[in-house]
Amino acid sequence: MPNNKTLVPFRGTKEQEEKLMQVISEHKGQKGATMPVMQAAQEIYGYLPEEVQIMIADGLNIPLSEVYGIASFYAQFTLNPKGQYRISICLGTACYVKGSRDVLNKVCEVLGCQPGGITSDGVFSVDATRCLGCCGLAPVMMINDEVYGRLKPDDVKDILAKYQQ
Repeated sequence: MPNNKTLVPFRGTKEQEEKLMQVISEHKGQKGATMPVMQAAQEIYGYLPEEVQIMIADGLNIPLSEVYGIASFYAQFTLNPKGQYRISICLGTACYVKGSRDVLNKVCEVLGCQPGGITSDGVFSVDATRCLGCCGLAPVMMINDEVYGRLKPDDVKDILAKYQQ
């Protein structure tokens, strides 16, 4: 099955790699070093692409499968790049029954991006979430830290236009 997510090539810089290598050297040989190194790597790069996971595995002399297992298990890690504007649309029960799936579909249509993906210009990323804790405002969408509630698909274009300026 083809992947409908927009793929953005890895664009790590030499400076980022040097920062990561410094973190790895500070933690090398320490018990339990994998998680703190991965957390630092995500802060440096914004996500944990395969290239970064390989650097961590090689640097700590551990199997790549261990790094990937941790990255894919814990919600704090993301394997995909995030946009300048991170859109989260709640698909929890309250939001879903009030039409959040239609809001998500409209966001994806307007941006040309699938859930879990990023626009080709790297400005927006779209994620479906389970609960944003705003059930009384269902359906809810967040763009970075801004909450939009009681949404209808017709609201999407105007909301996104504020960020496209």
